[in-house]
Amino acid sequence: MDIKEVLSKVDHTLLSQSATWEEIKAICDDGIKYGCASVCIPASYVRKAAEYVDGKLPICTVIGFPNGYSTTAAKCFEANDAVKNGAEEIDMVINIGALKNKEYDFILEEIKAVKEACDGRVLKVIIETCLLTDEEKIKMCEIVSLSGADFIKTSTGFSTAGATKEDVKLFSENVADHLKIKAAGGIASLKDAEDFINLGASRLGTSRIVKIIKNEEAMGY
Repeated sequence: MDIKEVLSKVDHTLLSQSATWEEIKAICDDGIKYGCASVCIPASYVRKAAEYVDGKLPICTVIGFPNGYSTTAAKCFEANDAVKNGAEEIDMVINIGALKNKEYDFILEEIKAVKEACDGRVLKVIIETCLLTDEEKIKMCEIVSLSGADFIKTSTGFSTAGATKEDVKLFSENVADHLKIKAAGGIASLKDAEDFINLGASRLGTSRIVKIIKNEEAMGY
């Protein structure tokens, strides 16, 4: 697979609690240079980053992150605030406890509310697969397919594990045709990236792919 094709599907990500503005600027520069799909950054940096990239790269941020148990009103406020600050893509975390409680209508209505708060921007729904049973993952494929969201996403990268190939395959077998898939967390190599894409992921949340390419360039490859 052509490396440019892989990079075009990468949400180049920096969500560390200690992320500095200099580090955010650096991933924005790399995102532009390498043709990434977006940079995924903390909400507090969205306005500055959007001004810095000046339309050259979509800015993505996260809400209800990483635990998902904020109220629906709080998630909607976060999403709308991020959009006003210049975010073009929003990655939200579901209320995992509500899923465990089988409160399926609540989860569906929450995703719909956040989608409305996104005001036409892309919404990706993080379901944190490492905490779910296969039955719960399949149920979330159904719910997210009905919600109006644009993507279902595997993981925050802040829980017990990230994306697995088995989960992306499960998604691809159970989501509606219009719903896209984002794999995130633990994508450590170009082989991993290609495998996830071949299994059906059209986005990859990772910081490592760009680093790998930069190291290869520095070594003369």
